[in-house]
This record gives sequence, structure tokens and C-alpha cells, in this order.
Amino acid sequence: MPAEAIRCTSGHAAPVAAADCLGKLPGRVLDKHELRDLVDALAERPDLWRQHVRFSDDERHYASLHRDEHVDVWVLCWTPRNDTGWHDHDTSSGAVRVVSGALEECNPRIGGAHVQTVVPENTSFCFGPDHIHRLVGAADTSVSIHAYSPPLWRLGQYTITEGGLMRRVSVSYADELRPRDTPT
Repeated sequence: MPAEAIRCTSGHAAPVAAADCLGKLPGRVLDKHELRDLVDALAERPDLWRQHVRFSDDERHYASLHRDEHVDVWVLCWTPRNDTGWHDHDTSSGAVRVVSGALEECNPRIGGAHVQTVVPENTSFCFGPDHIHRLVGAADTSVSIHAYSPPLWRLGQYTITEGGLMRRVSVSYADELRPRDTPT
């Protein structure tokens, strides 16, 4: 199917052609499934994000593709040394599409082994505001598209002690997410 025919679909709004996904969003907060539709459609349009792809082991490279009062869209570039640390997205739901390489998502489990999932290329997932995770590049180089609604403003960054004590610190969406503790 040609890229022009790929649609952003949702149960709440009329389909929007992938090329117009950023310009003709429905003008309201999107749910996590609509965000997943959006990142999946944008993945099929590398002409909208490929120019922002850069890699560094010292820090994750990321670029804002769109931000309005309802939706926030980013392209993020990863290496295995890029680790977000434990975090949440405060009041925002989100979706992630891995467009190249792979990411490892880890979800905390207090008192047990954390849940680790490798998210391969061409795979997406979505989550609500209650989701806590950490992401790290799982391939030499990886690229992902992220969408949040409402737009990110604050995030929660966590530490988990050896004894299982979890602490949250509120940070700005503009701050680089890095581990606040050593990976456990």
C-alpha cells in the first residue's frame, strides 16, 4: 500500500491521511489507542522525521515533530548507552513506535524481577498515565517515534533502592531523562 493511502484511524475522529496526521489532528486530547494509530502512521512517512536522526553514546538525540495544546510528537534516537531511567509521563498517555533497531522496555516490579521486553523494529505499544518504565536502546542504533496526549509538561523520575524503596521526583519534559540510580 503506498504511504499516501495509510490512514490514522480512531473510533472518535474521521481517518486522516498519514501525510496530514500532524496538520489535521482532531483538536482534542487523544487516547492511547489514537496515539498508537498516529505513531504507526508517522512511521510510514520517514520524509517527516528522517532528517532529525542522529546518534550519540553520550546523550539521546531527540527532536520535536509537533506540539500543540492536545498532542506532543517526538522522534528519539538511541544507542545501548542511552537509558531514560525509571519514569512516568505524569498525566499524559503515550505511544511508541520503533522504526529501526530495537528498544528494551523495563517495568518495575517491587520485590521481584523487573519485567523486561524487547520491542523490535516495526512494533508499537501504548500506555496510560499510570505507566512506569525505563527505555534503553537494544541495538547499535535505534529510532522511535513517541506521541503524548495531553502534551508532556512534567514527568516523574524514580529511584528504586536495593531494599525496594521507590521515590519520585517531578521533572520538566525539557530535562534529559537519565537514570537517577544505578540500573537494578
